[in-house]
Amino acid sequence: MQNVGFSSMLKEGAKYHSGLEEAVIRNIEACKALSQITRTSLGPNGMNKMVENSHEKLFVTNDASVMIREMDVVHPAAKMVVMASQMQESEIGDATNLVVVLAGELLQQAESLIRTGLHISEIINGFNKAGVKALEFLEELPIQRIEDPRDVSQVEKYLRSVISSKQYGYEDFLSPLIVQACIQVLPKNATNFNVDNVRVVKILGASVLDSKIVKGFVVDKGVEGTITHVKNAKIAVFATGLETAKPETKGTVLLETAEQLKEFSKGEEKQMEEVVRSIAASGVNVVVSGGAVSTLAMHFLERYKIMVIKVPSKFNLRRVCRAIGASPLVRVGAPTAEEIGHCFEVNQEEIGSTKVTVIKQNDDDSGVSTIVLRGSTQNILDDVERAIDDAVNVYKGLLKDPRFVPGAGASEIEIAKRLQQVAESTPGLSQYAIKRYGEAFEVVPRILSENAGLDSTSTLSELYAAHAAGQATFGVPAQEAKVADAVAAGVFDLLSAKQSAIKLATNCACTILKVDQIIMAKPAGGPKARQPRSADADDPSVE
Repeated sequence: MQNVGFSSMLKEGAKYHSGLEEAVIRNIEACKALSQITRTSLGPNGMNKMVENSHEKLFVTNDASVMIREMDVVHPAAKMVVMASQMQESEIGDATNLVVVLAGELLQQAESLIRTGLHISEIINGFNKAGVKALEFLEELPIQRIEDPRDVSQVEKYLRSVISSKQYGYEDFLSPLIVQACIQVLPKNATNFNVDNVRVVKILGASVLDSKIVKGFVVDKGVEGTITHVKNAKIAVFATGLETAKPETKGTVLLETAEQLKEFSKGEEKQMEEVVRSIAASGVNVVVSGGAVSTLAMHFLERYKIMVIKVPSKFNLRRVCRAIGASPLVRVGAPTAEEIGHCFEVNQEEIGSTKVTVIKQNDDDSGVSTIVLRGSTQNILDDVERAIDDAVNVYKGLLKDPRFVPGAGASEIEIAKRLQQVAESTPGLSQYAIKRYGEAFEVVPRILSENAGLDSTSTLSELYAAHAAGQATFGVPAQEAKVADAVAAGVFDLLSAKQSAIKLATNCACTILKVDQIIMAKPAGGPKARQPRSADADDPSVE
């Protein structure tokens, strides 16, 4: 029988879903499934996930942004939740799991409203109203403020929560380390802080507690020659290699005698010696090369007592320039005084069994700060690096808005309580949506209590009782493993991160609810087009 109607317009193999059960409920189920995966990783007691991506690289992590990025989600509705989480990661750098969990819970509450007969437009209207109210209530919560972002003891108290949510147990050691690294590279105008100026060098061996901070840049390989230590270094950075210039066109040289061959080689040597002599005459005693260094160039650099460091990554080369105040040269020759970089000391050190080159700066001149991270396995190093990255992003966020709200689910349960009061005084059908929107916020303290091994029902009852008695800072701190004062336990969340997560989760849930038809064209034949990716391991877009 010939197909008629909508499906007859599409090519054979196309898929089409319409209506509540086929489109809306199906989308909600996909988003709930994604939320179920990440929710067990929320909080300090969250579990790790073992994810093997399409390139067979293994990730063992509790970082939601890494999980959902490497899972390669294909369902169109779940992809929208993934995009919302990625937006949170790029804008704030923290609370990515909150976006996924909250969006999944909002859609679950919407599903129960749909099944009771409430129209989708009423649900969306109620959710939007409740979202505005939730952000208002967030501003009214007991707010802690950082007065001086350069005060280590003051800032590290607030960054502990960020570290403990990813690496519980290491927060006391890592927090001061990260804050010191951030303060070292903090410019006079604090809003110009660049997260890329805090670098992490991962070296296998020892434990995380053996990590240290270096004022300056650390290259994760040794020097090229025999000179391993230079004080008061003047550094020339060459973006190209140090080798004899090659002609742009092909040419043939006819050598008839051994004497001619000897003269030809001598000319090449003379040319290279002239280049190295001019570099040495400019006062340079350290050369950083972005390409190959020929044997001949190496010979003359050693003769003139010039240290040679090879940095093949163009990204790291830029960071070296930023750390020492140099300009990268694309010509082989003597640099000008403005192009030369300066640093206090360049030294080759051995950490574990790995040789590294440390470019140290004085206290005031450091443009880049490096955390030398130690760990027993590569997976531990990668996971701790992600926790450091989150903490540095939160530091950047607090420079723009230094306000923090109580963590450990205290803010969420207070918002849930107030929204349910708003729902009771709201006329019309949207009151049901507002009430369910408020109930969705219960998911955070519920998951925190479940992950800590507590009974979630009795924990929620205790929290509601505490908040009804005016104790608005009570949550479920991991240290206490019971309902307690989050502020006294030192658990805080960045206000701007929480605001962004609520906005993104609400918008994402409302957008998915608006979809009533799913139309998927027949996939094109042939192999999948490969995504262009940089071969450089330090490219920020490549994990």
